[in-house]
Amino acid sequence: MFISSQRIIIVRNRPPKKQVNEELQWLGDSLGLFNLRDKDKSCFRIFLEIIKSAKQGKPLTSDELADKLNLSRGTVIHHINRMIESGIIIHQDNGYMLRVDNLTQLVQEIRKDIDRTIDDMSEIAEDIDRWLEM
Repeated sequence: MFISSQRIIIVRNRPPKKQVNEELQWLGDSLGLFNLRDKDKSCFRIFLEIIKSAKQGKPLTSDELADKLNLSRGTVIHHINRMIESGIIIHQDNGYMLRVDNLTQLVQEIRKDIDRTIDDMSEIAEDIDRWLEM
């Protein structure tokens, strides 16, 4: 899989108590998915539906998400695009799904993305240092 541009956002928050909804909210917050402008938690609700669909191995279309969550298709597409940009979900078989089978694998893949980005940054920094004779 080739991603031309990816925005990886990690926010360090205090871990929640052991309740699944709080932990899902914390995970999404830590991935930079949710913000204060999302008053009706539409991104969180879409994230939950995508997670549920991963369990069934079935992609969801933007229309299915909009109908299921009583959101406009535009709202769904906006949040879906942010999650694609973050490397959390992918477009597959005319629908959207997690890029991997479960959340543990998702976090591992994001870690690999971050490691690759840091490696690239280090290589570029070395090139710049050489050019600037530092």
